[in-house]
Amino acid sequence: MAAKGFNYEEFAQNLAAQAQDLVPKEFSPEEKQYVINTLGNFSLMAGKALAEDKDLPFDAETSSYITQIIAEWSFHKSVDVIRSGIPRQHWDSIMQKIAYTIFEVAKQVFTQKMPNEQIIEIIEHHVNKTYVDAITELKDKGVIDEELMQFAASQSNMNKMAQEMQQQAMEQSAAEGQNPVSAEGQNLPQTTQEVLPSNPREPVVAPKVIKLATVAMLFNRMNQDRVQTFLDKFEENDAQDVIKYMKLPDLTQRVGVENAMKCLQEIKMQLPKATDLAPMRVVKKIKNFASKYNEKELEAMLIKERIGVKRLVFTALEDKYYENIPPKVASIVATHLINSV
Repeated sequence: MAAKGFNYEEFAQNLAAQAQDLVPKEFSPEEKQYVINTLGNFSLMAGKALAEDKDLPFDAETSSYITQIIAEWSFHKSVDVIRSGIPRQHWDSIMQKIAYTIFEVAKQVFTQKMPNEQIIEIIEHHVNKTYVDAITELKDKGVIDEELMQFAASQSNMNKMAQEMQQQAMEQSAAEGQNPVSAEGQNLPQTTQEVLPSNPREPVVAPKVIKLATVAMLFNRMNQDRVQTFLDKFEENDAQDVIKYMKLPDLTQRVGVENAMKCLQEIKMQLPKATDLAPMRVVKKIKNFASKYNEKELEAMLIKERIGVKRLVFTALEDKYYENIPPKVASIVATHLINSV
């Protein structure tokens, strides 16, 4: 049956629009547009197929959920591809393989009506496998070297966002205390079925509850071993709440895509401002230093430096940060280079 009532065009447009403020700030306008276009195009194609294919046994709700999963992974992996340093001309082929994999796997697992947690784990496994296989293929063809392949494979925007959300939740926990309160100032019920309304447009709940529920949504899409590492750093009560929310079978529907996107945008805005050790500050510092020399002069100056230092410098010249080196170390390296001349 076709998914009646599923307006896939509007849904894909909304997903793309809501994701715009989540693109990493250090991305150039062209890179930002690539992320948004990739998410929007894959969401639209998937939505169209799900809405119009009469052989698929999905209703509008399931079709929108599958489309949302494709949109989320398209967002995260397109960010990873850009950060990986892989040449631009190979981004599309990697992303097309990932989108196709998600769509085919999602059709199978949702047709079999597997538990939601199992569905998410299976899709994540295949996404990561397809991504690694694609960049390994580039290495085998001589397009990239072993070091770049390893660096590309280590990228995980999903983990970065989880860390940001963890940090913001901990800061808010310290500022507000342990018990979330409603707009009227009353303690919210402590059972998860009462804390989150079944309709995201129903009664307003405490912002902290929505944030922790959004964290739970993100954690549900991650390998559970990694999730526990993050939870260990939360306040105990917050960690327990996140675990409860993760167990809700209709968590995504209760939070709602719009609420989750707004929450992620707010978290990014509330994170600590950039410091002198922030990656793009280091990039600017290195660019100012390197701008005084041509490429041959730089190569001569860096001939005795380690490969990581060389990559840090030449990546900075492209307005990008070489993330294999922590910002603190990179700042020290930049100072060393400046003082050594």
